Amino acid sequence: MIRAVLFDLDGTLLDRDESVKKFIVNQYERLSNFLGHIPREKYMTRFIELDRRGYVWKDKVYQQLVEEFDIVGIDWENLLQDYISEFKHHCVPFPNLHSMLEELKKNDFVLGMITNGFGQFQMDNIRALGIEKYFDAILVSETEGIKKPDTAIFERALKRLRVTAGESVFIGDHPENDVMASQYVGMKGIWKKDVQWDAFETDFVVDDLEELPTMIKNLGRLVRSKTS
Repeated sequence: MIRAVLFDLDGTLLDRDESVKKFIVNQYERLSNFLGHIPREKYMTRFIELDRRGYVWKDKVYQQLVEEFDIVGIDWENLLQDYISEFKHHCVPFPNLHSMLEELKKNDFVLGMITNGFGQFQMDNIRALGIEKYFDAILVSETEGIKKPDTAIFERALKRLRVTAGESVFIGDHPENDVMASQYVGMKGIWKKDVQWDAFETDFVVDDLEELPTMIKNLGRLVRSKTS
C-alpha cells in the first residue's frame, strides 16, 4: 500500500515562474530610482533569461544585470539581499494546492518534501505558501548537504518518515532530478507536467494538483494487487 507522498517545491507546489514575474515587477517599481533607466520589460526578460528557472543563483544574475545595464547607486549585493528578503512576499501557489494537501492528510498519508535550494530561503517560501503544517519532514539541499538527483537525499527522507520506498510516491516537475531519481530509489515517480519538458514520457503524469489524490489511490490499488 502507499503510505507516504513526497513532493518537490519549485515548479510543483510553488508556481515559481509566476512568483518570479511578480517579484521582478515589484523590485523594479520599489527600486525605480536605480532601475528606472531600464525599460521594465527588458529588465524582467533579462532577469528570467539569466535565472534559468532558478538553476543559477541570483548573485550571478545580479552581477550580470549590474554590468549589462550600467546600474549605479545600488550594487549587486544589495539587489541580492532584496531578493532574499522580499521574494517570499510574492509566492504564487499552483491551483488546488491546499485542497489537495488537505485531502491527502484526511486520508492519513504521511507527507514529505525534498527541495534543492538554500535552507532559510526555501523555508521562508514554504511558510509563505502556508503549507509547512502539512508536512512530516522537509529536506532542503543546503541544510542536508546533498541535493537531488542524489538518491541519498531521497533515502534520508524515507528514513525520517519511517516508510519504505515501495510504500512511497514522489511528485516533481523535473524529469531527472525528481521523477527518475525517485524511481532509482524504488519509489513511484509522478511527473507534474511542465511545458519545458514536452519530450519527457513517463507512466504517471498530472497537469493539475487536484488530480493527485485519485491517482495516488489508484497507485495504492496497483501496489496491493502486485503484492497479493
